[in-house]
Amino acid sequence: MAYLQLQKDLEKLTGSAKLADAVEDVDEIIKLLTAARNKVAKAQEAGDTHTMSLTLTKLQNPVKEQIDGLNTSLKHVYKAQNEFNKSLKTACSKGMGALPVEVDPMASHTALINRAIAMHLLREGQFGVASTFINEAQPQPQTAPTPHDQQSPSILQSHMASSEYPTDTLITDADIPSDLTALQSQALQSSFADMYSILSALKAHNLLPAINWARENCIELEARGSNLEFELCKLQFIWLFKGPTVNGLPDTRDNGVQGALQYARINFGRFQQRHLREIQQLSGAMVYSQDLELSPYRSIFDISVAFEEVASSFTREFCSLLGLSAESPLYVAATAGALALPRLVKYNTKAKAKGTEWTTAQELAFETPLPRSMLYHSIFVCPVSKEQTTDDNPPVILPCGHVLARESLQRLTKGNRYKCPYCPSEGIVKDAKEIIL
Repeated sequence: MAYLQLQKDLEKLTGSAKLADAVEDVDEIIKLLTAARNKVAKAQEAGDTHTMSLTLTKLQNPVKEQIDGLNTSLKHVYKAQNEFNKSLKTACSKGMGALPVEVDPMASHTALINRAIAMHLLREGQFGVASTFINEAQPQPQTAPTPHDQQSPSILQSHMASSEYPTDTLITDADIPSDLTALQSQALQSSFADMYSILSALKAHNLLPAINWARENCIELEARGSNLEFELCKLQFIWLFKGPTVNGLPDTRDNGVQGALQYARINFGRFQQRHLREIQQLSGAMVYSQDLELSPYRSIFDISVAFEEVASSFTREFCSLLGLSAESPLYVAATAGALALPRLVKYNTKAKAKGTEWTTAQELAFETPLPRSMLYHSIFVCPVSKEQTTDDNPPVILPCGHVLARESLQRLTKGNRYKCPYCPSEGIVKDAKEIIL
């Protein structure tokens, strides 16, 4: 119950209690004061004291109203923050224990952590914040500047950007630069800016920018086996098919059933080899255009979540072409850690009570349930030793098709030959091949 209340208060804090209203009130006050200042300045130049006095008198009530509105907005925010703080304390009041802090396994990976934070900010479109973080996270040289080096900051930054640090190369998840300044790539920031521009258009149900991007990158997408371009064109067909009463587009020949048919004739030809059946279904729906809800194609034309799904697919393909994962590694790691933390604390508390220690390395001592979206690597448990395979003890496949851990195979070996524990087959150790799951 405490966590449900915490979620409700968080939604209230992020939904209704926003500082945007307070900022608007402040902006309005600034406008009033600026206009009054200009008016008083003109009256002063003309020597019109009456206008000056009247302007200041008239200014009092509007400014007071805006200040009252500002205070009201801030009260809402302050109240929501207090309620969330109380809910947070209530939800976290019953601590289950503590984790050991003597050893920090990430202490030697500061550069990697900083890089993950910087990349997360870039992914979120927070380019200014990312730039500031990178500048502050970078170690500053302690050498004293010489008179020759005492140039203006803008000149120094320009020189650094043009010579020492390239600003036109993309940084992928596979690259881990020791210098975070390399993440201030103009090409990378421009790419993410394009991605957010297209996602904003998709949110407004405008598919054309995404379709144009998919066509520009069709060769790379097809090489990956992606259907993104067709899915976008298919959704555009359905969107036009719905007509102006649904899509809100102008009621012209390019909209409605006729507009959708014309769009299909122009764009679907190149997709016939791979998506002929789906194109036939879309074409067959023309017969039921007057009563689509009772047609066999009803499910195809249900687009209640289609725009969200295609936006997710677009983000995944866009990041893949940049050499990046579809989701922020920082977000995934933090979320998975938050899900595993309660079980980890509970395990550590019980282990201490029993006087035992956690001796496994590079893996948890228990299973942590994670959503399917966070399952990236398959796990293999050797059927002989009942132990999970590792990099030092990888799984190997025998010619008969059975899979064991390498150490289990070595224990079964006599000389250089072995007998499979699950079938009568025998073989030579060198015939066993390491596999990657």
